[in-house]
Amino acid sequence: MVLIAAAVCSKTGKAIISRQFVELTKSRIEGLVAAFPKLMTGGKQHTFVETDSVRYVYQPLDTLYMLLITTKTSNILEDLETLRLFSRVIPEYCRNMDEADILDNSFNLIFAFDEIVALGYRESVNLAQIRTFVEMDSHEEKVYNAVRETQMREAKNKMREKAKELQRAKLEAGKKKTTGGGIGSGGGMGGYGGGQGGYTASSTPSSESTPAEPPRPAYNPPAKTSNKAMKLGGKTRDVDSFVDQLVQEGEKVSTTVVPAKTGLSKPSSAPQINTEAVHVSLEEKMILTAGRDGGLQTMEVLGLLTLRVQEEKVGRVRLELQNTENKAVQLQTHPNIDKDLFRTKSIIGLKNPAKPFPLNTGVGVLKWRLQTTDESSIPMSINCWPSDNGQGGCDVNIEFELENLGLELNDVTIAIPLPHGVGTPNISECEGEYTIDTRRQQLLWQHTIIDQNNKSGAMEFSVGGNPDDFFPVTVSFSSTKSYSGIKVLECSEVDGGNPVKYSSSTQFFAEKYEIV
Repeated sequence: MVLIAAAVCSKTGKAIISRQFVELTKSRIEGLVAAFPKLMTGGKQHTFVETDSVRYVYQPLDTLYMLLITTKTSNILEDLETLRLFSRVIPEYCRNMDEADILDNSFNLIFAFDEIVALGYRESVNLAQIRTFVEMDSHEEKVYNAVRETQMREAKNKMREKAKELQRAKLEAGKKKTTGGGIGSGGGMGGYGGGQGGYTASSTPSSESTPAEPPRPAYNPPAKTSNKAMKLGGKTRDVDSFVDQLVQEGEKVSTTVVPAKTGLSKPSSAPQINTEAVHVSLEEKMILTAGRDGGLQTMEVLGLLTLRVQEEKVGRVRLELQNTENKAVQLQTHPNIDKDLFRTKSIIGLKNPAKPFPLNTGVGVLKWRLQTTDESSIPMSINCWPSDNGQGGCDVNIEFELENLGLELNDVTIAIPLPHGVGTPNISECEGEYTIDTRRQQLLWQHTIIDQNNKSGAMEFSVGGNPDDFFPVTVSFSSTKSYSGIKVLECSEVDGGNPVKYSSSTQFFAEKYEIV
């Protein structure tokens, strides 16, 4: 067959989109499409009509026609088979099947048409292959983007750590001035030295990097590094897992990916230096969408408990957990875990007690899921209230309140979008810190910690724009307390029940948290 053109047209002969596979002028194709409705004969059901020079093969699509224009010598059976494939491609990209929807997705449709036909002849492809080709999913691009994002995040974390060190130094200097003249500088340093010695006894086995930190906040770096690793939310965590997968698969890019990954994962790997032979990590991520006028649209919490054993002598262990009190949480154990033991006593142990856990491998032993639309489950509510000030702009009042007082949220960033081309907003009131991201055109309202002692705050600013310009508001945070309340209480041997020394880490973060 020789396919001249493929077009989507209206019943009046108006060409909405058309793809020519041979050289054809615009006026010629418009004339051919416009002549098509006049050839339709009432009362007869056909799938093609012919003229002296071309054949029209068509199929109705609601108020439109999927039209193929071929030569009269083409094989009509092949034409009909090709028409069916074209007709299946249209709903793949257009849901409403109207003129506006066709125009909105015109480029995707034309790309798909090109995959079906080349130089007037049909290619041997199916719908799944067309979808893959049009998406242009590139493995190399994923690798490049993963490396680039990890490098950017590493630079951002270093910048924030440096800023915090400078801020701590200022606080130290101010504290020395307010102490008074009764204590000399040498005595002051002696006092701090004693404090550092007290901390070093407990912190030396937990972190090798703490001596490089100022003495006063010696306990802070492990907690903060864990938070910074989760600072940017689930998306960057997906990037990290993707890079790790590439390394495990032995991809060539591993030499490029590993340095960037290693440099970035210093904060998250710091707790791994002080891990015991048995290490338990708990990770929870939240996906939440709430309405600007109140009400919870969707909320989902996904959790995973991972056990890693590094020495064979402690391979046969059991974990005693504090289970969740929320009955809406759905729990699921690994197939090799004794379900009855967990259900009755909240203890994680293998079905076959004689077998040990795998060595040097993180094993997911328990996962859980919570899905709800109950407003009382929201950990932190955000109320953004933009109002027209009558001068071509808006006065925006935004406030937050911690609803779950048992949580402690760290490195909280509330991002409010700003209209383009309206200049810098005028901040009249702000509890906490704020910065303006000119690249993303966002106002970032930042809080180091939000807990029961700092459970609410407000900000007020004025800027040009309409009320709808300030949505969606997005929130990112991290926490060392789980949302579900699940935590490890004890680790013991299977034989004898003797306690086993273990380490644990908990990470709860927002993968997607927005007010729309």
